[in-house]
Amino acid sequence: MARKAARHAEAARNDRALLDAAREVLARDGAHASVAAVAARAGVGIATVYRRYRTKDELFQHLCALSLDQWVDAAEAGLRQDDPWEGLVHYVRAAVEFSGGSLGPMAGTIAVTDEMTDKSTRVDGLLHDLVARAHAAGTLRSDVTSTDISLLVEQLAKSPLTDQLDRQGRGDLADAAREAHARMITIALDGLRSGNPPLPGSAPSPDLLSCRWEHRPPR
Repeated sequence: MARKAARHAEAARNDRALLDAAREVLARDGAHASVAAVAARAGVGIATVYRRYRTKDELFQHLCALSLDQWVDAAEAGLRQDDPWEGLVHYVRAAVEFSGGSLGPMAGTIAVTDEMTDKSTRVDGLLHDLVARAHAAGTLRSDVTSTDISLLVEQLAKSPLTDQLDRQGRGDLADAAREAHARMITIALDGLRSGNPPLPGSAPSPDLLSCRWEHRPPR
């Protein structure tokens, strides 16, 4: 029993390392990211990866499911907060933090599993509740939708300046770049508050995010 528990714990640690590594490698290589590159970044042998996952698609499908779990946890934590505005802010900040390296480049390159669909639906529902609470409290501007929030998180998770400095090996500027990014996040969050001028254009459809995951095998 102890050995089985230890194996499960090791597998969970490997999964976390693979998820972090996949985000970093995908940010660099896009959809061309290889299992070998992800395994090397995670410090895990590629043979170990293929003992658990038969194909690259199976690996990335599992990592997408793990990533969605993080979104669920962040949203549930936000809903547990008494203050609707602080709950929404908690979700956005948490989602931005773990989405710094995104699995988005895999969109359209792998089939969406039932597990991924179920967890994505769960995230959508929780985010809808977060937004509805903040609207009801009068703290979130009335023209902001849950899709707006998802798009905002996707944009805020990226820091071109931080990425550029990392590629240049400018560790001396890393702290300043992170502080600047934190300021941008706070500025953006303040723009969500009620009382601001109306947003331009029509509210984005949820399809704008979901349709890109339609599986289209390479030609």
